[in-house]
Amino acid sequence: MAYSDFTLERITKIFGINIEERTNVFPAFDELTVDAFFIKYLQNNIPLAQAISTEKAKSEMIIAPVLIEVRRLLDNKISLFSGIDFNVNIEQGLNGFCDFLIGLSSQQLYVTSPVIALVEAKNDNLKQGFAQCIAEMIAAAQLNQSEGNNIENIYGCVTNGNQWVFLQLTGNLVVVDLDEYYINQPEKIISVFVSLIKSELELNLKQISRIS
Repeated sequence: MAYSDFTLERITKIFGINIEERTNVFPAFDELTVDAFFIKYLQNNIPLAQAISTEKAKSEMIIAPVLIEVRRLLDNKISLFSGIDFNVNIEQGLNGFCDFLIGLSSQQLYVTSPVIALVEAKNDNLKQGFAQCIAEMIAAAQLNQSEGNNIENIYGCVTNGNQWVFLQLTGNLVVVDLDEYYINQPEKIISVFVSLIKSELELNLKQISRIS
């Protein structure tokens, strides 16, 4: 069993997870100004990726560049992994490859302090990607717990390159944000990523300062 084998029903049964759907899940955030070269890159490559219409093309030409821009805007202080083997708990099926993972640590040697799991939807079916994404989020939470990382929330994102849907895991509750974002407004997508990561970085620093 692997992340991609999970269903929402199996996740709720095995892990005792509750799943809710809401709008306005995340607080208001300032929309960032992204690099003009990046915007030009997307304008040139989105039509090509859509014309090729394979998951590989969308991953390489749309999704990865968005996440790289997120990392740049955070002064490269986060880690970004793509297509990595993420085996956390094989007995529970929390193993397999992840499309993308973002960690709060800047080192790229191995995954630590994971905070966001991103899944590329297969066959453009976003809902089908929710179960895989939530399973990866649970694995990230388990890894953080085993490492003693003070990360309160784990976030997820499911995308087909055009639509982007965000999720949040806190304790045993997963919230699916019904506010969808589209690649024709990349600033909004990137601003969500940056806002979520910054909020966890700030919470982490506060908790560390309390302990010390």
